[in-house]
Amino acid sequence: MAVIHRTTLQPTKQELIAAWLPTRAWYTAGPAAPNPVRCGGFRLDDPEGEVGIEFMVVTDGEGRDAAAYLVPMTYRGKPLDGAESALIGTSEHGVLGTRWIYDGAHDPVLVGQVHALLAGRAVPQQQSVSDAADPTVTASLDVPAPEGDAEVLDVTDGPAGTDVRIRVPGADTPLTLRFHRVLSQAAGEDREGSGVLGGVTAEWTPAGAEGATARGAYITVRRD
Repeated sequence: MAVIHRTTLQPTKQELIAAWLPTRAWYTAGPAAPNPVRCGGFRLDDPEGEVGIEFMVVTDGEGRDAAAYLVPMTYRGKPLDGAESALIGTSEHGVLGTRWIYDGAHDPVLVGQVHALLAGRAVPQQQSVSDAADPTVTASLDVPAPEGDAEVLDVTDGPAGTDVRIRVPGADTPLTLRFHRVLSQAAGEDREGSGVLGGVTAEWTPAGAEGATARGAYITVRRD
């Protein structure tokens, strides 16, 4: 399971995210510099133990009108070939040295573990505690999920979020994983006639909510 190192990271994740957010098609704020504040998330384990996988939620803005953004990230000890456009930035880790931090929706290791989570083969981990499962994260898939790795076909960023098309062993058609970048408690709730086959649901703390948590879909799944 993932080990959380209590050490420094320079620049910090929030500093890197602050520079990266305004470059995204789904960023909803105005021209003022973002001030992202971590407000939720969880982790997944890389079976090979090489890549850190984190789903971070940050709020940006003041009060209840502040947006909550989903930022899935992977942490690597060397650059990921062909993923230059997905690089959030590099940072110096106090224990592990230079880390290349990527938008995880573009990283096949994260996408593969999301499919494993949907299939019931991966266990969500608490964001800030080593070796601790997070029971608040739920995942489901209404179609068979056979053993085998998911193959990423393409990734599309747009105002509604990030769509990742995958091919899974034994499936007649690809599946599309939608990463909901601007989180809403309503996202993915109404599945009747919507074509939603499942997804990953988790919590976050909205700005100005005085400790109350919100819950909604981080990821939804549709048949391509």
